[in-house]
Amino acid sequence: MLKVGELAAAAGLTVRTLHHYDSIGLLRPQARSDAGYRLYDRDDVARLHQIQALRSFGMGLSDIGLYLDSPAGSPLAVVERQLAALERQMLEAARMREALLRLHGQLAGGARPDLSSWLHTLQEMSVYEKYFSKEELQQLPMYRDDDVKARWRTLVEEAAALAQARAAPDSPPARALARRWLDAFEQDSGNRAFAARINAMAAQEAQAMHAEFGMSPELMGFVMAAIGELKYAVWAGYLRAETIERMRRHHAGRGREWAALVEQVRAAMQADPAASGLRARELARAWLALFHDMVGDDPREVDAFRRAGASEPLLRMGNGISDAMLEWLRRAMPRPAA
Repeated sequence: MLKVGELAAAAGLTVRTLHHYDSIGLLRPQARSDAGYRLYDRDDVARLHQIQALRSFGMGLSDIGLYLDSPAGSPLAVVERQLAALERQMLEAARMREALLRLHGQLAGGARPDLSSWLHTLQEMSVYEKYFSKEELQQLPMYRDDDVKARWRTLVEEAAALAQARAAPDSPPARALARRWLDAFEQDSGNRAFAARINAMAAQEAQAMHAEFGMSPELMGFVMAAIGELKYAVWAGYLRAETIERMRRHHAGRGREWAALVEQVRAAMQADPAASGLRARELARAWLALFHDMVGDDPREVDAFRRAGASEPLLRMGNGISDAMLEWLRRAMPRPAA
């Protein structure tokens, strides 16, 4: 039997994290010491192994609970999934080692190999691998599925044609493209956690995105403007015209800050599920400040914005913001002094 502090130290976790797992019913030890302290037995530690393994695959805590309660979530199935992921990584590492050994042999022998194609391949791989693990990449349709890649090349070409024709972002063709873009993104990004990272990748890797997908910063700006106009038309049914204009100015000046902040929150949720640490409070303050810069401080408009988000699925598409993320931020918000 292990006490909570002993298990936390052995697993490289915090006591607070184990307490959070207990509070949400994900890992609830049945045994207690005479003093009432949690005691973890072999089955509890095995379940913790499963939880941490599934988290490493990008699965959210709520999904982990459902998975572990299903036949597919047996200890044997999770270990087999880990082994399969590790074997894929070993094969990929072996292929990379062979390629590097060939390159090393050429260079060591005084040869001057043509590196352009090799470096281009590395650049294409590194864009995704900065943001996703090998296991996650196997779950990401935009990375592994050739049909999905072809669909996105077509979308990029259509966007480029509209931009070259100087179509206005609020024109019917641009809005139609924006809707198909959002539908494809929702389908092909895998899940909202992945969507947040793809958005961060697009915002922070402009040069690599241009090289790999043909998405220049200017073309990305056109697509984002068209998506914005599509959503503004929906928000207009809930918000005053001056609030819509404020949102336009915000997105033109600070809109790119959202992708980075969403990704920071996603990462912090993994490290601090209970939203109890200093970093959680810092991110909640940053989120609130950016939100009020976008919408303003009028309680009626803030309430209308939130009602629109709850009522209109289109407004939630493409941003990588989940209900779990918003709940985590609410828990992290500093409480006013009594």
